[in-house]
Amino acid sequence: MTTRRSAVLSAASFLLLSGAGITAAPGAFAGTPGGTYAADRNCDFDGDGYDDVLTGAPGGTDGGKRGAGYATVQYGSASGTGTATSVPRVPTAVFGQSTPGVPGSAEPGDGFGTAVATGDLDADGFDDAVISSPGEDEGPVSDAGRAVVLYGSKDGLTSARSVTLRAAAAEANARFGLAAGAARLSGATPGDQLAVADRSGVALYTYSAGSLRRTDRFDTRGGPGRASLRPASLTTGNYDGDGYADLVVSGRSLEEDGRGWSAVYMGGADGPAYARDLAGGTANASGDINGDGYDDLVFGRPDRPQDVNEPLTGGIVGVFLGTAEGMADVDDLGTPAQVWSQDTAGVPGTAELGDGFGADVSLGDVDGDGRADLAVGVPGEDIGAVADAGGVRVLPGSHTGLTATGAKSFDQDSPGVPGSAEKGDRWGGQVRLADTDADGRSELLAAAPGENTSDGVVWWLAASTAGTVSTGSWSYGGGSLGASGTDALFGASIDE
Repeated sequence: MTTRRSAVLSAASFLLLSGAGITAAPGAFAGTPGGTYAADRNCDFDGDGYDDVLTGAPGGTDGGKRGAGYATVQYGSASGTGTATSVPRVPTAVFGQSTPGVPGSAEPGDGFGTAVATGDLDADGFDDAVISSPGEDEGPVSDAGRAVVLYGSKDGLTSARSVTLRAAAAEANARFGLAAGAARLSGATPGDQLAVADRSGVALYTYSAGSLRRTDRFDTRGGPGRASLRPASLTTGNYDGDGYADLVVSGRSLEEDGRGWSAVYMGGADGPAYARDLAGGTANASGDINGDGYDDLVFGRPDRPQDVNEPLTGGIVGVFLGTAEGMADVDDLGTPAQVWSQDTAGVPGTAELGDGFGADVSLGDVDGDGRADLAVGVPGEDIGAVADAGGVRVLPGSHTGLTATGAKSFDQDSPGVPGSAEKGDRWGGQVRLADTDADGRSELLAAAPGENTSDGVVWWLAASTAGTVSTGSWSYGGGSLGASGTDALFGASIDE
């Protein structure tokens, strides 16, 4: 998070999937509704000023149904976040479709928790949670998908008032809910608008007159003057500083050999409108990297070149810098201002086929200097002779953009990091920077959804004035939060 903060579920209760066990949330106060800049997205469900962490486990067992999926929340506090048994105790919660009050029913293959997002949709000062299940069937229509919204309150997230969102017309394999994001894209209402993607576009929802209503849809299958892409991720940020958040839809081109591509929709008083296409990838994030007051866009494209004639590099990360005119590129053709790989001077590691550099990206201020830093997941990285053990790279922000000066590298063989590098762990499959203790520095959450034969584990690494450090690191899985950890793919999504 940048200093503008006040850039994948808190609750009043420690609510297990069985519905048992209650622990009160900390004292709370309402925050400011309607996020525009990336740093406004503080994922604060109880309004106490601390980031909360929302994590999906789409393979988890819920209500006895394997693969139904669930999502967990860990409250932030003055001492940071923790698990159900942490000392001092911090509240946690688990939500699935068998949780009383949550719409739908738990079924094998639903994948509840495949994508997660947060935003203050009803403008009450408490962030709300969006949890999707793109594997949900609608009657005989397989994998039509749906999403559930759980509203925040002074007591945290509850299932009261929760609602289900579906596509206007169910289509087989549409996978509605494969990605989601929220921010104040419009001046129509004081709260955040919600964007939910499927395989052919993005539906936009606005809270009005006491309910969440579909107000627009963006078809990403092309049109006059625009490319066709299949969405994979969404991010929001105020790239031109006009007071409205903007939406970026990133994924793979349907026209040009599947290369990474993005569509930009600039927010405004009447809502977002298509503006242009840019280079992109399957992961994206927003934040103010150079501290100039404009959000910047980062995309991750693992192992796939921008041009079919380029060599495979093990993955790249591209950066577009925000300006008063919107995101700048180098040639008006959508080329990023900066491109990073493990072959870039100063970046730890060596680019190799299959590294997956950029499989996930997250922006947040890890050292408290007022500029967003970048965490990059490299889940296919080999650690010595251990294949696909995975790692994470952290690149600092600077007044000129990202820099390799002071870049850091972490994996399960790093001193202080629990565990050891093992084949196929894919550590860094998801990364998240979050300031859960509100000290102005964001800690690193690094997930290995394939750890322990697909149970999934998340690691917490501390933040300091020197950036991310592994001293005092700890790890946890779904079982640490009161859920079933077996084959849960815990950490497959963590809210950005």
